[in-house]
Amino acid sequence: MDDKQHEIEATLGVGKSRHLVPRWVYFLVLAAALLGGYLWWNTEVEMRRAVTYQTEAASQGSLRVTVTATGTIEPTNLVEISSELSGTMEAVLVDFNDTVAAGQVLAALDTTQLEAQLAVQEASHAAANARLLSAEASLVEAESSFEIARQLDERGIASGTNLTSAQAALARAQANVAIGQADRNLAQAQLDAQKAELDKACICSPINGIVLQRNADEGQIVAASFSAPVLFTIAEDLSKMELQVDVGEADIGRIAVGDTASFSVDAYDDQSFPAMISLVRYASEIVDGLVTYKAILSIENEALLLRPGMTATADITVAEYSDALLVPNAALRFAPPQIVPEETEDEASGGGLLGLLMPSGFGDDGRVRSDRTVWVLREGVAVEVPVEKGDTDGRMTRIQSGDITVGDLVIVDMTKGK
Repeated sequence: MDDKQHEIEATLGVGKSRHLVPRWVYFLVLAAALLGGYLWWNTEVEMRRAVTYQTEAASQGSLRVTVTATGTIEPTNLVEISSELSGTMEAVLVDFNDTVAAGQVLAALDTTQLEAQLAVQEASHAAANARLLSAEASLVEAESSFEIARQLDERGIASGTNLTSAQAALARAQANVAIGQADRNLAQAQLDAQKAELDKACICSPINGIVLQRNADEGQIVAASFSAPVLFTIAEDLSKMELQVDVGEADIGRIAVGDTASFSVDAYDDQSFPAMISLVRYASEIVDGLVTYKAILSIENEALLLRPGMTATADITVAEYSDALLVPNAALRFAPPQIVPEETEDEASGGGLLGLLMPSGFGDDGRVRSDRTVWVLREGVAVEVPVEKGDTDGRMTRIQSGDITVGDLVIVDMTKGK
């Protein structure tokens, strides 16, 4: 009887109602979870969108625009002295850093052979001169004989044959004098040439200056057959030097003769030296694959601190402004994130893994930059202001026109809240 009753109750569902949970409870729990998630997400989005702007005030001041170039310091006049003759170096009379005068003997070759050849030419010249004197004496005698023969012929005392002989003797005497003069001139030329060769054995300074290099030693064999060896290098005046710098083709149009500059060298890190452009060469040069042009800067070096060959970095002033309206260069590079339209906000910022990794409206891909505008913070709001920019010194830029005044807070960067 009991088994029968349990079977009927199971069929009718009697007793199950004590274990069932109402369905509305599930809906309530689900709605609460969705609402909490929504509130949490909105809070995160607002925190992500919270932005703090970093600003700097637009200022008024001076601006100096420069072009930077690197080069070497060189003497204004550098002379390399060689030997035209081959031979043995007999004497070297100067050393490094010696001050020399124009015409001063620096070194001399062994002149034994040259002096012997000069003696031969002097003897030859003396012989030619003696022959000329003999010919001139013969000419005087021939002229006298011819005059006597002519007078006798006029009187009819002597025959015509005597006059002809005297005339021929006179002509020969005149020819001998001409030959004697030519021989003497030839001997004189050979003597002068030999003296010049002997003078070349004396290696002398052509200018007043300082010996920078000495490549000669006593007893050294000088061979000038194929190329003249450089024995001495002399700088004319180290108190006035020049800086030769390479200027890139992008900057060459901005520099000109008369521009002032300052430069530094590694030997004096804390000291700056003045200079002025004295020449800009038209010829181009290729340096490391780049087209450059050589600019020459004049340098005063009275203290002789600067030495030839030093590497220098020069800042050439190409423009200067006073009382200019200035903003940091970072303000011209700044751009805020783009505003995401409401209809695409969920898709752009909240949807999927990409939205979690790249929040809406923030990031390089979401910014539109322009160097013709600056963003100014006015009453807590970022306002874009078109401007016309001028020159820059690499940190500050001159503003030529635009709705911006001294003291305006220009935005240079921003940080995003978390």
